[in-house]
Amino acid sequence: MPRSNRPRRRPAVPRAERAAAGAREELDDFNPERVLAGFARLESAPDGEWRVRRVTTRNAAKDYTCPGCSRIIPPGVAHVVVWAEDHLFGEEAAIADRRHWHTHCWRTRTYRRR
Repeated sequence: MPRSNRPRRRPAVPRAERAAAGAREELDDFNPERVLAGFARLESAPDGEWRVRRVTTRNAAKDYTCPGCSRIIPPGVAHVVVWAEDHLFGEEAAIADRRHWHTHCWRTRTYRRR
């Protein structure tokens, strides 16, 4: 019997099985760090209450100046964004005054009173 140049048909897979296979692939790619990176956590320190959100290397797209060391945070470097939880002029002003810090600079900062 001569060989056929036509590709073989794949056997029909029911839609429910295809959906279950896709769900398994999504669970395999689940990364808890990616999920938690978008949420701001509350940190208490002697200098006040702070909201801290991690920025991953994938999301770091601009140059920022770290207030801890006055050096540039280049694009592609993971860092944290910090704003005051108890800002005098409210939440909108606190978010407008947020700052990008190197992770190390934020952890080792000196606690000065505001």
